Amino acid sequence: MVRRRVSDLFVDTLAAAGVQRIYGIPGDSLNGLTDALRSRPEIRWVHVRHEETAAFAAGAEAQLTGRLAVCAGSCGPGNLHLINGLFDAHRSRAPVLAIAAQIPSTEIGSEYFQETHPERLFRECSYFDELLAYPETAGRLLEQAIRTATARRGVSVLVVPGDVLLAPTDEAVPSLDGSSVPGSMNPSPEAVDAAAALLNEARRITIFAGAGCAGAHDELIAFARALGAPIVHTLRGKEHVEYDNPFDVGLTGLLGFASGYQALQSAEVVVLAGTDFPYRQFYPESARYLQIDARAEQLGRRHRVDLAIVGDVRATFAAITPRLRPRPDSEHLDRARAAYVRAREGLDDLARPDARPPNVHPQYLTRVVSEKAPADAIFTCDVGTPTVWAARYLAVNGRRRLLGSFWHGSMANALPQAIGAQLAHPDRTVIALCGDGGLTMLLGDLLTLVQEKLPVKVVVYRNDALAFVGLEMEAAGFLDYGVDFVNPDFAAVAKAAGLSAEGVRGSDELPGAVDRWLAEPGPALLEVPVDRQELVLPPRLKAAEIKGFGLFLARAVLSGRGTEVLDLARVNLWR
Repeated sequence: MVRRRVSDLFVDTLAAAGVQRIYGIPGDSLNGLTDALRSRPEIRWVHVRHEETAAFAAGAEAQLTGRLAVCAGSCGPGNLHLINGLFDAHRSRAPVLAIAAQIPSTEIGSEYFQETHPERLFRECSYFDELLAYPETAGRLLEQAIRTATARRGVSVLVVPGDVLLAPTDEAVPSLDGSSVPGSMNPSPEAVDAAAALLNEARRITIFAGAGCAGAHDELIAFARALGAPIVHTLRGKEHVEYDNPFDVGLTGLLGFASGYQALQSAEVVVLAGTDFPYRQFYPESARYLQIDARAEQLGRRHRVDLAIVGDVRATFAAITPRLRPRPDSEHLDRARAAYVRAREGLDDLARPDARPPNVHPQYLTRVVSEKAPADAIFTCDVGTPTVWAARYLAVNGRRRLLGSFWHGSMANALPQAIGAQLAHPDRTVIALCGDGGLTMLLGDLLTLVQEKLPVKVVVYRNDALAFVGLEMEAAGFLDYGVDFVNPDFAAVAKAAGLSAEGVRGSDELPGAVDRWLAEPGPALLEVPVDRQELVLPPRLKAAEIKGFGLFLARAVLSGRGTEVLDLARVNLWR
């Protein structure tokens, strides 16, 4: 009789925790795990083409479902490839378990073939990171890893030598009841009293709402109505805050609107609600601050606070709102809303067809995709300019979701996140807004869409450059050097891989092409040449940025790029 192995215990435990799939690439040190999965249909092995994709896909699944997702990598290079996606998952607060296979336990420390020490390497991107050295501790350590990832909403890494996975065990599957549901946290009565007193004596209040407002939309609106306060939102807060919101005045920050920036700068009191927004230069110095967050370690991290409340945003809003006095003066809100209407009109004016084929304004492309996508579509966007256009032109409604590498800022996230999103929600349309730089970094995983029969819709913003990096160089006064690409025909590459694919040659072709692309029953790619010279201006330009851009223009002319400068001016200034 074949004895039960540690790998069988792993599969039984993960199944008990509700795990439905493991993303990864097989390897000899993972043989025990993949062999155990072979006869267990309740957990699928999703074979990707790069382990970084595995980690990004697991992170996306965990963000969308709130449940534990799992990825795995074989020893040495295999699990090292997980690290970038795990950083992203950890910083996005996604409950992910990474199984990092290790060399034979008897060889650890001998500089054996492919030897690394993952328990050291993954320490910075995880809450739990341990080596499973003995079969006798397998159940206990796996339970700790699962409970830590789900309770703290982050990454756990379990490093397992291949021989330990194959070792016999008599351990029972641990009980995991309640491990996937984090508890709620109510504010103290004293904190509620202090917050009500602070807000009732203030005249101009602005709410700065982040991703911590997820699930608190109704309470947020009621809170803002009681205060007569405009709501500025972060990029990660967009999908939870922006829709059905008469108090919304847009984003602030590097991708934001002038209206959001002004609403914060003119506030007497700023309420930081579920946000850890990192850019300190956008916080007004003269305001007083009330910060609400379930994570005590975030209070006061970005700006000094006058009153800090540890509590869930939803519960805290619900407790404070009945204590607020009516406000007959709406001047602050009216001014902020009027500024938002003006800013929105200016942005929408840019999202129009381009009369100069073959290029398409990326704003127009994003607007058309947003208008034609289903009401419950899930969007992923690459960093750089696709994130800018998603922030400004994707419409959210409470049902749509938007994922990106908004905190870690990694390239190449959109396609792998779309893989995890589609597997988690097979009945919903998943759209990956890919930059040509991001897509080519993990281009091989187009094959995963075909192999797994995933009907992901990929749109390529083709500008043949790392456009956002180029803009950063120009703003600093440098010539945009080393950012150009020699790209393939993406539609032809996608067709060769087995996807349906089409290229667009001008704005007049775009609406029909988007209709056909979305109607495809399987994976499909749409390649759209977009204007490279589209300025992405923050809501407030510093003198150094104006000076830097002037230096770039002068250097461009002196280096023989005068025609390009004229094109830049014509595209962005004359319009």
